[in-house]
Amino acid sequence: MSKITALFKSLKASGKKGLIPFITAGDPNPTLTVELMHALVRGGANVIELGVPFSDPMADGPVIQRSSERALAKGVTLHNCLEMVKEFRTQDTTTPVVLMGYANPVEQMGAERFATEAKAAGVDGVLIVDYPPEECIDFAARMRVAGVDPIFLLAPTSSLDRIKEAAKIASGYIYYVSMRGVTGASHLNTQDVASIIPKIRASTQIPIAVGFGIHDAASAKAVSNTADAVVIGSRIIRILEDSALGEAVQSLETFIREIRVALDS
Repeated sequence: MSKITALFKSLKASGKKGLIPFITAGDPNPTLTVELMHALVRGGANVIELGVPFSDPMADGPVIQRSSERALAKGVTLHNCLEMVKEFRTQDTTTPVVLMGYANPVEQMGAERFATEAKAAGVDGVLIVDYPPEECIDFAARMRVAGVDPIFLLAPTSSLDRIKEAAKIASGYIYYVSMRGVTGASHLNTQDVASIIPKIRASTQIPIAVGFGIHDAASAKAVSNTADAVVIGSRIIRILEDSALGEAVQSLETFIREIRVALDS
C-alpha cells in the first residue's frame, strides 16, 4: 500500500478530510522551500504538492505563472526539486509529497530515470498536467513499479470515457479541477462540484481531491462536504508574494492552520 493510499484510509477512518497545499519549488527563494514544506505540515497539511517550475505552465493562471518565473530566474530545475524533497525527508519521512508539473522536464530527464530518482528522493506521487491518461499507460505502470503513485486530472468537461481511462491507471488520488479555466479563478460553484463527484465515484474507489478556486476556509469547507480532500495553490502563492521573506513561513503556517480548523469543524 502506498503512503498516499494509507493516508486516505486513515483520514476516512477518522472522519477527516485531506488538506493538500501547493507551493512552487524555489519560490520565493530556493533556500526557503524546505522550511515552507515543514510549515505546511505544522499547519495541518496531509499531502504537499510541490510544483516543478516550468516556462509555459498552460493550466496555471498568472499567480502561479509568476511563481514559476521567479523560481526559474533563480535557476531551479527538476533536479533541484528532487534535492529539496530529499532534504525534507531528513526530518519528515511520513508526509506524502507529490511532484506537480509539466511533461517537458520529465521528457528531458527520461521517464525511467525520473521514476527512479523520484522514488530515491522520497517522492510519493507525480501529477504531470499535460500527460493525458489514455496516452500514459506505460508511464503510469513505470511509476507504480517504482512505488510512486501516478495522479491524473479530471475536469468538468471530462467525458465518461475519460473518467474511466483515468480511473483505470491512476492511484493515490484523482485531482478534480473544479472549473473550466486556469488556476486562481474565483468562480467556484460548489453545487457543480457536488453534482459531478458522484459520477466520478461511480467509476473508481480512488479518493478524489478537488482544486482550482478554493481560496479560503469557507470554500474549502464547502468543497470538503463531497470531496475527500481539497487542494489550495494560488491563494498560497499570493500569501507568499505579499509576505516579507522573513515572515513567509509564519504567514503560510497560520493560513494553513485556519483551513485545517475549518475542515475539522
